[in-house]
Amino acid sequence: MTSKSFRRWEQSGIVALWAIGILLAWEIAAWFIADVLNVIAPASKLPYLHLVLQAAVNHLPTLTEQGAVTFGNSITGFAIGSAVGYLLAIVMSLSRTVEHTLSPYMIASQMVPIIGLAPIIYGIIHDPALSRVLMSGYVTFFPVTLHTLRGLQSIKPEQEELMRSYAASVWKTYTKLKLKASLPGLFAGLKLSAPIAITASIIVELMGAPDGIGVLMVSSLYYGNAQVYMFWATVLISVVIGLLLFGAISLAERLITPWQPEFRSRGQGGDER
Repeated sequence: MTSKSFRRWEQSGIVALWAIGILLAWEIAAWFIADVLNVIAPASKLPYLHLVLQAAVNHLPTLTEQGAVTFGNSITGFAIGSAVGYLLAIVMSLSRTVEHTLSPYMIASQMVPIIGLAPIIYGIIHDPALSRVLMSGYVTFFPVTLHTLRGLQSIKPEQEELMRSYAASVWKTYTKLKLKASLPGLFAGLKLSAPIAITASIIVELMGAPDGIGVLMVSSLYYGNAQVYMFWATVLISVVIGLLLFGAISLAERLITPWQPEFRSRGQGGDER
């Protein structure tokens, strides 16, 4: 077995151990609440995980259908917010004046809590799909702008001096140097905002949307203990959706920016025999 393969197996083993540990901790905590503390309606506090998984399997078609609605709106807003954030970062990197002018407004825009802004947006637009898209884009653009701008400004002075020595235009400097340098920051912002975009979409659904995972959550809570396992199943599906989006971004980062040190150290060096 090569050292590269061994490292991959080692990382997979660590992830598997963590997953097993979390599952066992969940089951033990549920048993402690139900059988040791004798809490009334223990499933509403923390149900057994195997019963939650059973409910998820039993209602898989519904969960998949509603999860696809949530994911579709979230990914649309996420893509739009990412594009806006990336363009803003480029514009701000062109001029310190523009950066100092826009920064206070961008920071102020993030001071409004999602839970407070979602009903306002939904009440004004009265379109659940568009509201979810807007909220997902709203929580996405700021982390993307911030981290991308940091990447654009990470260029060393000697690198810019080298480009000037070749009489490179601003366009050439960006396409050949700065945009590539911005990619690690861009992916950092994308990974940070991806789970939040899913959450923002679900919050809008809690406000009265006709479909989506958030609607299943509300309806499950309405029926109380009779649907408690369904409620927890919707929570798990929400986590899965967020992890899928995060994993897709991480994979894209590895493929698009293989020069980053953390990827080179895994894929290069050592005995490959």
